[in-house]
Amino acid sequence: MIRALTTAATGLEAQAANIERISNDLANVNTDGYKRSRNEFQDLMYETIKEPGGSLGASSQSPVGIQTGLGVKVGASHKLFEQGPAKMTYHPFDLMIEGKGFFPVQTPNGEIAYTRSGAFHTDAQGRMMLSSGAQLVPQITVPNNALNVIINNTGEVKAQLPNGSEAILGQIQIVTFQNEQGLNAMGDSLYKPSAATGAPNQTMPGENGVGLIQQGALEGSNVNVANSMVEMIATQRAYEMGTKVMGVADQMWGATANIK
Repeated sequence: MIRALTTAATGLEAQAANIERISNDLANVNTDGYKRSRNEFQDLMYETIKEPGGSLGASSQSPVGIQTGLGVKVGASHKLFEQGPAKMTYHPFDLMIEGKGFFPVQTPNGEIAYTRSGAFHTDAQGRMMLSSGAQLVPQITVPNNALNVIINNTGEVKAQLPNGSEAILGQIQIVTFQNEQGLNAMGDSLYKPSAATGAPNQTMPGENGVGLIQQGALEGSNVNVANSMVEMIATQRAYEMGTKVMGVADQMWGATANIK
């Protein structure tokens, strides 16, 4: 009975981790550029009581064995980088990537990070940056006399000046990774690469399968509230079943201990 208690406890821990993931997804349902997560469960080690193919006599073997499982664990938790819905804002510095890729930015501490959130602003010097202070890389500076800023879908940034001319301010680059699921979330809608992502590949928007840029729009969270609610109910029921297993195992253990 002790084994049933510990096995059921691993199930409770796994379902608790799943609820934590779902709650974080639902909390970020309105976070621009947020990507939902997924947990992958794996069974734990097995105690082998009898090996399959073991000898049953001089000329026969057992076709099956006896193994007792020891529970479950969370084997992996990663982001799913599906395209989120478009949110039209018509703000000239709001940018959305339609397709694959990330905006490269430099955080205030000098670290290069990557984001799907394109809610950019300009500071006192006209530099494009996120509200967290992370600056767009390569840096683009908007002159203070610019009447309008136009960013086409290939990332070219132009400013209309008072004299009627246009000034090219720079070129936005998009970065992709061989394995996006290997990215580490940093918070503030930022990600940093790991040994599992591969080297960052910087590309012009629209080239080599990389997404295009939409000005005046933001990518919404890809969390599906209805699906998350269904997952939450299923996880709750699985947790309840785990507690019932622990209760039954405790009762059986108590009944065995009380035998006279």
